Amino acid sequence: MALDAEQGKRMLQLLTSRYDDRHWRKKIEKTLSLPVTGVGDGAQREVFLYLKHGLKAYKSRRADPDSWIVGGFATREVIERAKFNPVSVGAAITKNDVAILGVDPGSEVDETWWDEMLVAWFEEPEAEPSSEKASESEDGPPGVAADATIHKADA
Repeated sequence: MALDAEQGKRMLQLLTSRYDDRHWRKKIEKTLSLPVTGVGDGAQREVFLYLKHGLKAYKSRRADPDSWIVGGFATREVIERAKFNPVSVGAAITKNDVAILGVDPGSEVDETWWDEMLVAWFEEPEAEPSSEKASESEDGPPGVAADATIHKADA
């Protein structure tokens, strides 16, 4: 399950408004390292991808992990470029989509909210088993499921 539109909006606001705050810099870098599939809204996904690529630090050809330029002039330039010319982010991006960039999300966005956002980013909805499958698993169906349970207990 990906972030809904409201969580995505707050996440983008956090990335683009608190980058000069040393307390949030590591959390912003961690958020930029997350896979883009965690953002549910298509326009927000494009903006996140734009920020992720725009803030990527120069890396040599070695197999170093990605890092980002967060804070200072470079970050401000990437945000202002997106607000001035939304088409540079994506063909379908409008001024309304990038208007939230650089606006502080408010005091309700704190470390607890950030932790909950990370959980929502990776959370997958659990499939509800049908009544037939549930009764089979309780009875211990013949085959792989019963064997797997036995082997887990032995290990």
